[in-house]
Amino acid sequence: MAMASTFSLTNTTITPFLSPTSPPKISSFRFSNSRSLPLPTLSTASSSPTTISHAPNDYKDAPIELRYPAFPSVLDINQIRNILPHRFPFLLVDRVIEYNPGVSAVAIKNVTINDNFFPGHFPERPIMPGVLMVEAMAQVGGLVMLQPEVGGSRENFFFAGIDKVRFRKPVIAGDTLVMRMTLIKLQKRFGIAKMEGKAYVGGEVVCEGEFLMATGSGGE
Repeated sequence: MAMASTFSLTNTTITPFLSPTSPPKISSFRFSNSRSLPLPTLSTASSSPTTISHAPNDYKDAPIELRYPAFPSVLDINQIRNILPHRFPFLLVDRVIEYNPGVSAVAIKNVTINDNFFPGHFPERPIMPGVLMVEAMAQVGGLVMLQPEVGGSRENFFFAGIDKVRFRKPVIAGDTLVMRMTLIKLQKRFGIAKMEGKAYVGGEVVCEGEFLMATGSGGE
């Protein structure tokens, strides 16, 4: 029968003394939509005294600027520009953080007060227009579909329709819009792709809907 764990506390570490059964296991780090980072935890089945440098007390005492990691960068803005034909002021994707070409993508749009739509929408309450959220999500869909294996071409790729779109919460200056687009159905013969999209701020859905994309080769 396994012995109960006891912990020796110091100013910077937690040192558990556990029964000799198996090596310690540290939980993997995970990036959430809220950009929060869960603390590493130690399995109760561990063999020898182990020091964890990122103890909960250390984490709470750390300056706030050190507590939250940056989003990963799978595609940077230059790589995005190589795929999408959009340019300022209508390129609405800043970084891709997960990418499965022809299947799905997750990307972010950093919403800032310097975005050119805020002076008119609205001067006293800057809110990102819903139609631009939809456009940004469609551009993420373009990143998924504009791949040789899918048959998409940046010279002949169009936003064909939307359905079941809902806006759940306003997106304001200072927010980070996290968008996931997933291919649901592809009809290569007709050049039609159906996609499902969701956009999040702080882990909460702010916009969702279904998208139709029209694809084709550059020679058509």
